[in-house]
Amino acid sequence: MLATAAALLLTLSVLFLYKRRNTGRRPSRPSEPAAVTFQPQAVRVLTSAERQAQQLLSQAMPGTLVLAQVPVTRFLRVEAQQSQWLQQVSGLSADLLLCDSGSRVLVAVSVRSPKVSENSRRRHELMTRLLKSAGIKVLSWNESALPDLAMVRQQLFAVLTANSGKPAQAGGPSSRPMSMIPVAEILAEGDADSEQNDGTMEPVASALFDEFAPDLPMPKR
Repeated sequence: MLATAAALLLTLSVLFLYKRRNTGRRPSRPSEPAAVTFQPQAVRVLTSAERQAQQLLSQAMPGTLVLAQVPVTRFLRVEAQQSQWLQQVSGLSADLLLCDSGSRVLVAVSVRSPKVSENSRRRHELMTRLLKSAGIKVLSWNESALPDLAMVRQQLFAVLTANSGKPAQAGGPSSRPMSMIPVAEILAEGDADSEQNDGTMEPVASALFDEFAPDLPMPKR
């Protein structure tokens, strides 16, 4: 019993001294990670295949606007849950957008590599679902086997007249270039929408993302 009491007394003494020594000491804070300084380097905006695809679209639909690498947050909007929306679509960009004269998206074109990772495939499927949900037609081209100009016109004619009540031309591809797509009608429809000027088709303002963007260190001079 005396040994037990002595051991208990010794333990209490050690705890008392430890507590007294640490009294008044400020709790330690976790070390903050060192700021990363970036050294950016300018590179091309488009790959070789994307530049060829952009030229094909411009030739197939003269008078239209062909935009490249546009973030989906610029031309798709949601009314609520902005932070969750931005987190879900972070980094998603449309390779090419075929737009009318009022910058309304007519068709989105994805220029895909035949060898992609599983994560890249899932992100592409997500973007395709979002575009189709917003009523935007999507074409997917293989970067190693881009269609020729006649085929591009056939594809665009099929998707642009799908809901117009005009039957698409039957028959397989012809060696003769296909007649020009009714560009004037399509652009006139876009101009009519633009003349309404009710704000419903205005792009998402860039300032919307300022409050969600993290502070990044400035590059070295």
